[in-house]
Amino acid sequence: MNEKIRVPIHSDKDIVAARQKGRTLALSIGFSETDSTLIATAISELARNIVTYAKKGEVEIRAERNQVHIGILVIAKDKGAGIANIKQALQDGFSTSGSLGLGLPGVKRLVDEFDIVSSKGKGTQVTIRKWKI
Repeated sequence: MNEKIRVPIHSDKDIVAARQKGRTLALSIGFSETDSTLIATAISELARNIVTYAKKGEVEIRAERNQVHIGILVIAKDKGAGIANIKQALQDGFSTSGSLGLGLPGVKRLVDEFDIVSSKGKGTQVTIRKWKI
């Protein structure tokens, strides 16, 4: 249950690999096709942010269980420049790269738990959980 899948993120190819591994794990522990796709989408967005903003990082994916439910934990981390204003970065439409600004706010909507820690010059870590209910 606590096997960690680690995917180094450096390129678009790695984004696809992380997405596929997350979707496969979600299906293997009983998530529906729909929820597995939501998990894969969240992983894809987090990995895309790593490539876009930090150039390299890592996505860790694992199944976990609490007292009631089984779920997926995803930790996306990098050692990039960090996010100057997390509150602003979590607003729909905000982007420093010219994108639509839906990445982090979208990820937050797709999952049950969302946490972000970022330090200027030290990087960012986003932790998400989706529970099978």
